[in-house]
Amino acid sequence: MTLTISQRVQAIEESSTVKLFGQVEALKASGKQIITFNLGEPDFDPPAPIMNATRKALDENQTKYSANPGLKTLREAILVKLKNDNGIDAKLENILVANGSKQILYNLFQTILDPGDEVIVLRPYWVTFPEGIKLAGGVPVFVDTVEHQPDLALIEAAITPKTKAVLINSPNNPTGALYPAETLRAIGHLCLEKGVYLISDEAYELLAFDGAKHVSVASLDPAFAENTITVQTFSKSYCMTGFRIGFMVAPAGLIKAIGNLHSHLTGNVCTFAQYGAIAALTMDQHYLTDMLEIFQRRLEVAWPLCNELFECVKPGGAFYCFPNVEKYLGDRFADDNALAAHLLNEALVATVPGSAFGAPGHLRISFSCSEDDIREGYARIRQVLLG
Repeated sequence: MTLTISQRVQAIEESSTVKLFGQVEALKASGKQIITFNLGEPDFDPPAPIMNATRKALDENQTKYSANPGLKTLREAILVKLKNDNGIDAKLENILVANGSKQILYNLFQTILDPGDEVIVLRPYWVTFPEGIKLAGGVPVFVDTVEHQPDLALIEAAITPKTKAVLINSPNNPTGALYPAETLRAIGHLCLEKGVYLISDEAYELLAFDGAKHVSVASLDPAFAENTITVQTFSKSYCMTGFRIGFMVAPAGLIKAIGNLHSHLTGNVCTFAQYGAIAALTMDQHYLTDMLEIFQRRLEVAWPLCNELFECVKPGGAFYCFPNVEKYLGDRFADDNALAAHLLNEALVATVPGSAFGAPGHLRISFSCSEDDIREGYARIRQVLLG
C-alpha cells in the first residue's frame, strides 16, 4: 500500500515563523541564551480581568458548545467595540467569531474562491496569506509596495477578470507600515469600482506610533460595507495569542455562507475562552494605553539601533523593523536566509529572513521584548557583523 499526500497540501509551504519558533525553542532547551527578535506576539501576559473571567467561566462549567458564530454576548460587545474604536456600524448578522485570524482567512478564501480565482496580495506579506489562498485553489497575485506603502496604480494594473479580492494589512506584518486614510479610501473605491472584495487584516490595530491612529477602511465610506471584509483578532491587542479568538465583519450573506463552512470545521470557538474575550472588550482599557506606551518606547530604542546597521524605513505600527540587509549579502552571505542563520548561530539572536515574506534581502526584527534585550540583541548583531 502506498500512502500519499494531496497535491494541494504538498503545494503549500510550512510557516517559516512557526518553523523558526521550534528551532529557537530547541536552542533554548539546550541552554543557549537566545534573544528572540523573531517573536510575532506581545511579550505580556493577558490582563487580569481576562484571566479571571476565563477562570470563572471554567468554574461555572461554561464548557459546552456555544452558538456557531460566537456567543451572542461576545458579538454584542464586538459591535460596541467596532462602533466606538473603529467607526464601523454593523449588526449581529455581520459578525462571525473564529479561531484566530488564520482560520478566519482560511474560511474566507474557501468561501469566495473557485479554482483559478486571483487575490491581489501586497508585498511584503504575512507568510500565511499566499498559502491560504492556494489551499482554496486560488492564485495569489503579488503587487509590490513603494517604501512599504501601497501604490494604487500598481494595484489597479494587477486587477484582471479573475480577480476576486484585494488583501491589505495595516499596521503591516512584516514591515510595520501604517497605511494613511487617503490611501485606504482610494483602494476602497477602486475595489467598489472593479466589483471585487476588499479584505482588511487589522490584527495590529492597537499598535500605531508617534501619535498616529489606525484607520479601518470600512469606516471611510458607508458604501464599503457592500464588499469590505474586516478581520480582527484578540491576539495582539489583548495578548491572547493562545486563546485563538478572532472575528470578521462582512456582508450578512457572506457571513452566512462562511458560517455554514465554519459549522463543519470547528463549530464554535472554545466556549470559556470567549468569556475571556468578553472581559477584554468590557474591562478598563487603560491597559491598552499602557502597553502602547511601552511599545512606543521600545520603538524609540530599536529603530535607531537598527538603522545604524541596516537601511530601515521607520515602522508606523505593529512591533517590527524590516530593514534592507543587501549590503551584507553577496561575498559574505549568500542571501538573507544565510544571514539570519549566522545571526542565530553566532550571535544567538533570532530574526526572520525577509524571503519568508516575499522580500529577499531583508530581515524582520521584532521589538516585542524588553529594552535591555533590544540593546543586547543589536549589540550582538553589531559584534558579529562589524567586529
